[in-house]
Formats: sequence, C-alpha cells, structure tokens
Amino acid sequence: MEIKAERGEIDPQVEAVLEMAEEFDVSFSDQTPEEAREMLEAVTNLSTADPVEVDDVHKKEANGVPVRVYEPEDAPATVVFFHGGGFVVGSMDTHDNLCRLLADRSGLRVVSVDYRLAPENPFPAAVEDAYGATRWASSEYDGATGVAGDSAGGTLSAAVSLLARDRGIPLVDHQTLIYPAVAYDQPMESRAQNATGYFLEAADMMWFASQYVESDIHARNPYAFPLQACDLTDLPPAHVVTAGYDPLRDEGAEYARRLSEDGVEVTHTNHGAMVHGFLNMEAFVDHAYDGVDDISEAARESLV
Repeated sequence: MEIKAERGEIDPQVEAVLEMAEEFDVSFSDQTPEEAREMLEAVTNLSTADPVEVDDVHKKEANGVPVRVYEPEDAPATVVFFHGGGFVVGSMDTHDNLCRLLADRSGLRVVSVDYRLAPENPFPAAVEDAYGATRWASSEYDGATGVAGDSAGGTLSAAVSLLARDRGIPLVDHQTLIYPAVAYDQPMESRAQNATGYFLEAADMMWFASQYVESDIHARNPYAFPLQACDLTDLPPAHVVTAGYDPLRDEGAEYARRLSEDGVEVTHTNHGAMVHGFLNMEAFVDHAYDGVDDISEAARESLV
C-alpha cells in the first residue's frame, strides 16, 4: 500500500486561526505544566463550537480510571477515546465536543478516558490507564470495541493495540490514530518543514517528551512511541489520519506504511491543508467536520 502525506495549499480558515494563535502567543514549551493546561482550556473554549446533543452522557469508573460515556440510542459498538495533549495537557473536557461529534455522527458509544498526566505521572502511567479502561469497556459493553485518539491519544491507541496483542488478549477490533505521535527523536521531513508557525511546534514536542519520559531508556520503549516496535503483525485494522502542516505528519504516514507492510489492514487519510489539532477547531475551520465524518465512517465500517 502506497502511503502519501504531503502539504497542499493551506486552508484560509486555518491561516486565520494561526494568526490568532500568534497574536495570543500560544506556546506550550515556555509554560509550566499547570500554565499549559490552563492555556489549552482557554484555547479550546475559543476554538470549539456549541456542543451537539447525545442521547445519554454520564461518568463512570473503568478499573479505577474516570471515564465519560457518550451513548447514542442503540449504539452497536464502542470506541474508547484517549484525548490529545502531549501526555501533559488536555482532558475529557477539552475533547468533549469532539467525542460528542464522534458519537453523534458514528452512532457508536464513545468512552472518553481521563488518564493520568505527566510529569506528575510519567510513562507508563497513561498507557496503564488506557489499557485498563479498554479492558473495562470490552467487558462492560456488548459488540466490538475500538480505540481512538488524537496526537498523544493516537499514541495511546497504538500502544494499547500493541499491548493487547502482546498479552494475547483480543481487546481491540479497530484502531483510529489521529495525527499520532509515534516516534521519539527520529529525523522526519515534516518535523523540519513544519517546525514553527503551525500551532504545534518542534520545541513543544521536545518539551512534551521530556515531561512524559524520565529517561532515554523509557523513550526507546515501543509502548511509549510505537514506531519503534520491531513487529507490527497481528494488530487490529487501523485508520490513520495525518495533516499536511503538522510536524507529526510523516511519522503517522510511516506508521501506516509499516502496519500495511506487516499485513495489517490500513486506511489512511491525509488532510493536506490542515494543521495539527484541526479536529478541535470546528468553531473556525469547516473542514474539521469533514475530518470527524472521516473517522466516524472508518470506525463504524470496521466495528459494525
């Protein structure tokens, strides 16, 4: 399978968002974790639209991990969702709108996971929480179970899929990896090409990684950054999403290529005019809804 992920002409609505981000000096790497979390909350409140209605939304505990369940009527399958934020920022609240849209447009139950954040809880805490919540959802609900997430959440989706395979426990029927951070420090063209000026910057990526992993040994663990796994065979079908102006673009595309090369069923969508995090910009970027439709269709087709 040929995997192509390139930049197109940047979307004018995205350009307007980037201008606002520059005006408000949106940067993570020069903040404390607490300040960065507050900043992302403020950015999210500005960039997301009014939440859509879902038949039932409630909180539960999943093997000790708080989750929020979005349940359309007669949902035939479940997607366990892990929010993005570099393993340091983000929450169920910053991704509430995205989970609502995913549940509404796919008709699937969405379980949003409030996993522990670094640096207070470094690797492997987030992976442990993600895996535990997925085990809970798989036993709690009838039907197939998929995992999904954006950025760091995409990394966790890939890690949970690897961990379930390695433990011989068939938990995951499909993985949706939305601009995932699956590489550690491998040189990539997109990391240089999109290093500054496109919301997520190279300095932010280094800062997030330094908060998440406490040593270079942990950084080489494939459950931390799954592109380092030697073997990707026998993993669940995957849908990988990349964005043209994202420094993570090439590692997402390479992971899709590696999955396909190892015999995994893979679909890939590259949004060439978009930046990292565009699915959370629906108040300003119309194409965000196209992206939600893309992941909703891929998950439903695989799980139902």
